[in-house]
Amino acid sequence: MAGGTRDIMTSITTSRLIVLVCAWGLIALQPALRAQELASPDPLPAWQNGTAKQAILSFVARVTQDEGADFVPLDDRIAVFDNDGTLWTEQPNYVQGFFLLDRIRTLAPQHPEWKEQEPFASVLQGDLQRALAGDTKAIESLLMATHAGMTTDEFEQIVTDWIRTAEHPVLKRPYTACVYQPMLELLRYLRATGFKTYIVSGGGVDFMRPWTEKIYGIPPEQVIGSSIRTKFELREGTPVILRLPEVDFVDDGPGKPVGIQKFIGKRPIAAFGNSDGDLQMLQWVTAGEGLRFGLIVHHTDEAREFAYDRDSRLGKLDKALDEGNRKGWTITDMKKDWKTIYPTRR
Repeated sequence: MAGGTRDIMTSITTSRLIVLVCAWGLIALQPALRAQELASPDPLPAWQNGTAKQAILSFVARVTQDEGADFVPLDDRIAVFDNDGTLWTEQPNYVQGFFLLDRIRTLAPQHPEWKEQEPFASVLQGDLQRALAGDTKAIESLLMATHAGMTTDEFEQIVTDWIRTAEHPVLKRPYTACVYQPMLELLRYLRATGFKTYIVSGGGVDFMRPWTEKIYGIPPEQVIGSSIRTKFELREGTPVILRLPEVDFVDDGPGKPVGIQKFIGKRPIAAFGNSDGDLQMLQWVTAGEGLRFGLIVHHTDEAREFAYDRDSRLGKLDKALDEGNRKGWTITDMKKDWKTIYPTRR
């Protein structure tokens, strides 16, 4: 009996050890199993399996491969994105342009003089072409009348309220649904592989910051844009930041690499744009040492979105297209490379 008992106890002990070993093995494997479960077999399903998609996947694989010749440490994995025309629709007018026009109409009752004063009169009469065809001073007057003379908190609330309900006049979708599904996937893919993603846009920084985190997953502190001057003051003992009717910084063209250096402090390794306004950013980013990546979104799909490039009033793509072809940047043909343009409406 004693020998039989020992055999039984040995068997039980062995079984427990096997169970424990298996359990510890499963625990050790959990991170890998979880990553495998969460990982999509295709991180960019809205992209066609063409050269643009393969270029993105190849670049990310090379800079994230430990011990690889092109490996880039996490702290240096920075990617910058233009917004208008790169992450969402910019035709037939910039979204911020539509916001400006709506603000003119909203504020008009407080300014009866606008009925006779240009460029406000043209806006109120619905003649947008004449209103926006003026010189820079005329356009700036529209901007300051609608974007200045309030606190930063007040402006943020105005933008938040407007973009919650505003709709694109041609696409008949909320502006927040006029973002590009392939680019949303790209942003998520880059962040999943250790990249920090920034917006670098000619649009107003305070117009974008209230909604970029919800729509793109990019927090306000990672948004760089044009700005007007501000100042600190006390209002009845309450500290506020007041928006002044003066331009502070224009984050477009050559201003984009300047803005990147000023606010990020290091050169990114990847840049994404769609127009000549992004040329200098693409030049500067791709001129750095090591493996670099530049991508241009070429709007070629007149059926699902808009088709435009060299002769466009907005988002003109001419010099950047030529240089991109010469320098081997990835030129994404929207019609051929994207299976879908916009997210599915819920």
